[in-house]
Amino acid sequence: MVSKVVWEWYAREEVLEALLSFFENREVVAVFKESFGKRPNTFSYPSEILKEVSQGAVAFHTSVEKWKNPMMLRPEMRREEIEELRIGWDLVFDPDVQDFEIAKITTKAIVEFLKKHRISDFIIKFSGGKGFHVIIPFETFPESIDFKPIAKWYPELLEIVINYFKNSMKERLRDELLALDTPFNLAKRIGKGITDILDEEGIDPFKIVNIDVFGFRHLIRAPYSLHEKTLLVSVPIQLKKLDKFEKEEANPELVSVQKLKFEKSNQAEFLFIEAIDWWAKQEPLREKVAKEIPRVKKKITKIPQEFFDPCIKRVLDGLSDGRKRAIFVLVTFLKNVGYSNKEIEEMLYEWNKKNNPPLRESYIRTQLRWHFRQSRNLLPPNHDHPNFYKSMGVLSPECQNYKNPLSYTFSKFFAMFPKRRKRKKAFNSKL
Repeated sequence: MVSKVVWEWYAREEVLEALLSFFENREVVAVFKESFGKRPNTFSYPSEILKEVSQGAVAFHTSVEKWKNPMMLRPEMRREEIEELRIGWDLVFDPDVQDFEIAKITTKAIVEFLKKHRISDFIIKFSGGKGFHVIIPFETFPESIDFKPIAKWYPELLEIVINYFKNSMKERLRDELLALDTPFNLAKRIGKGITDILDEEGIDPFKIVNIDVFGFRHLIRAPYSLHEKTLLVSVPIQLKKLDKFEKEEANPELVSVQKLKFEKSNQAEFLFIEAIDWWAKQEPLREKVAKEIPRVKKKITKIPQEFFDPCIKRVLDGLSDGRKRAIFVLVTFLKNVGYSNKEIEEMLYEWNKKNNPPLRESYIRTQLRWHFRQSRNLLPPNHDHPNFYKSMGVLSPECQNYKNPLSYTFSKFFAMFPKRRKRKKAFNSKL
């Protein structure tokens, strides 16, 4: 049975117009109380939206990417095919935090960051649940950067900008959070222990607020969609109203609707250039994407776990810190020691059960999809990389004489099989 609140909201002409305006060139997925509608899908007429609502749809999620024809999307598409189909994308900050006041502080920090970089055209949107989205629309993007069409800069440019934001605003956001509450109370607000939010400088705001870098075909709740659990409107709000905004103001009976329309400009160009220039100077951060090497033409025998590098074994035992970085380590390592995509996927989900707390499975799926679509061969980071094994607390003294986890693993494995040493030597020369 269709809820009266849901039907009356979507039956409003101005709601349908606002939704369809935002849906243009996007993949759209209807969301029901307990499930998602089919993918790919899109909507061009009010009747199509109302049909889904009549069948129980409560919310509508849209892609951050824009497409020539969203209905041509397929899960098995290669990156080159995706890029050929993509015509644009919005830059979305999606802070994940359990506390509403912390979410407001984070949103204000994002807006301050954007204004410092000469961006005034953006959307602040209450998610309808726990926090806010900040959307920089594609209309503000330049046509290209470094002679590369901007549509093909996704998701790499998103990652660069998010990291640039974290670097630029970490100290400011830390001060704002400490002005709100004590470190112990901040930890309590988000259901963590005090040690879970600390780094060598004190509290780490990004252990309190998680800002994901998402990948291809990522969905967010559309502006003016209802939230499927709260039945509140995912409503755009003005910055000046953010401080005093309360969730009750997103009650469908109280919300007025306006179309979201932006004129074409190059507002985001300055931000992108600054972020890319900063990224180019961050050698340790850039190395986390790992070195590229030619694929080993001869298929590698699957190496048993008993020969694995000690750091890798420690990661596989489960982590409380560095879980997201560990995905990159594990996938690149396992691919290079002969494990299939299916085996890697199964191992990642089993590994996640040992983490405290486990990562969201949707996040793992996104990362696996990205890795499995790569035509290049990526190595796991070297042992001395400052952002991985040591900072994750898994660096083993046994590894000090080996540059890379693969060096250790191949050395131990091929020592058991003298005929294969020649192949090991050739591979290690590339590390």
